[in-house]
Amino acid sequence: MLFLIGINVLIKPFYLFGIDLVVQNTVGEETYGLYFAIINFTFLLQIISDFGIQSYNNKNIAQHRNLLGKYFPNILMLKAILAALYLLVIFPAAWLLRYEWSIFPMIFAIGINQILISLLFYMRSNVSGLGFYRTDSLLSAMEKLLMILVCGTLLYVPAFKESFRIEWFIYAQMGALLTATLTAYFIVRKHLPKIKWRFNPHYLRIILRESYPYALVLFLMTFYTKIDGVMIERMLPDGRSEAGIYASGYRLLDAVNMTGLLFASLLLPMFSRMLKLGESIKPLFKLSFLLIWSISIAVATNVWFFRNEISSLLYVEATPYWGMVLGSLMLTYVAVSGIYISSTLITAEGQLKQMNGIFVAGIFINVTLNFFLIGRDGALGAAVATIITQSFVLLSQMMLIRTLFNFKFNKKVAFSVLGYTLLVIMVSWKFYTFSGIIWEWRFIGSGGIAVILAIGCGLIQPRQLKSLK
Repeated sequence: MLFLIGINVLIKPFYLFGIDLVVQNTVGEETYGLYFAIINFTFLLQIISDFGIQSYNNKNIAQHRNLLGKYFPNILMLKAILAALYLLVIFPAAWLLRYEWSIFPMIFAIGINQILISLLFYMRSNVSGLGFYRTDSLLSAMEKLLMILVCGTLLYVPAFKESFRIEWFIYAQMGALLTATLTAYFIVRKHLPKIKWRFNPHYLRIILRESYPYALVLFLMTFYTKIDGVMIERMLPDGRSEAGIYASGYRLLDAVNMTGLLFASLLLPMFSRMLKLGESIKPLFKLSFLLIWSISIAVATNVWFFRNEISSLLYVEATPYWGMVLGSLMLTYVAVSGIYISSTLITAEGQLKQMNGIFVAGIFINVTLNFFLIGRDGALGAAVATIITQSFVLLSQMMLIRTLFNFKFNKKVAFSVLGYTLLVIMVSWKFYTFSGIIWEWRFIGSGGIAVILAIGCGLIQPRQLKSLK
């Protein structure tokens, strides 16, 4: 986990703020807002090209590594069929949403990228399922490293920057994804026996039937996390501009969310194998949850207080409204990071029906709130809806986990979490209101104190981390 987080902390934030952010500042909030809305729209339908295969494969290969040779060629053929179906569906869906014909080429190119993302994740699920966690960590950062090299040239060399277009960004991502996917393929291929490529409808039906529950989880979770960007752009007269503002806040949330996402990608095969072997998952769950809670509280609180300063630093057109959207979205990081841990454990246990019920309720809450709040408050309304929805989902999942695994309420841990949270809020506020030094140093100082508090309150225990090597 620490290696995975470390390598991604070096590369992915640099990509988000050195490349992705510069793209928005270069092309403008409206153009980037349209791109952001299409990304969310195509991601909503990505369930067709993935169909839960990544999660299903990650869990099963971790438990039955000898089956990789049988699974691999059949799943690749199935993904090719699903990818073609995905491309056939996105165009009628775009027409129903009344997107202009002029942007259909952009929709097609982004659709190809979504297929490549799904394929890369599948390849990586085989790598992590085989137990090569560090190799998977390197693959997780490879695409962004390639994007930094290519787009860095296009954005920072004056001859290219003056004529930069959003399409260049999309095509650069396509090349980076294809390269990373092929690299992952050859890594997996080395550990396979001779592959027999043959079309077996019966076996493909079995995979679809067994991956269906994971597909439903993916679709429901994606729907209530991605629908807001589409609704903002489609509902409001200045929807593209508001979507651009929402994207500006979501970028920082994306950057910090990588911690939870990376935790989940490693924890799923770990939890799955431990449950199969009858080992207790409680120590690993507690350790990972407390670690990510300490990170998320410190980051969310700090960004909330310094929201206007951060927005003005990052964006040319930023206003206090941009800051409010950023700060509100960052508050959701606490719940979202916890959901990554809890949903991974529930998935590893195979209790998907109950989790799907929680996600259905989350969709109803989110869409209902978005209809009322987006029309009234724009991007800020969508951010508030997200806070409420994600908090509901996390609390519901924690209650489900307590029932499934018979976890007892630990007063000592609860008081430690509460005490740490209150102390971090107080420290962040004091650093924010102190005017003796520039805000950047106060921001860093507040984060440093949060690390000390996490160790002092017992949320981060270096000895436990060392024992996991």
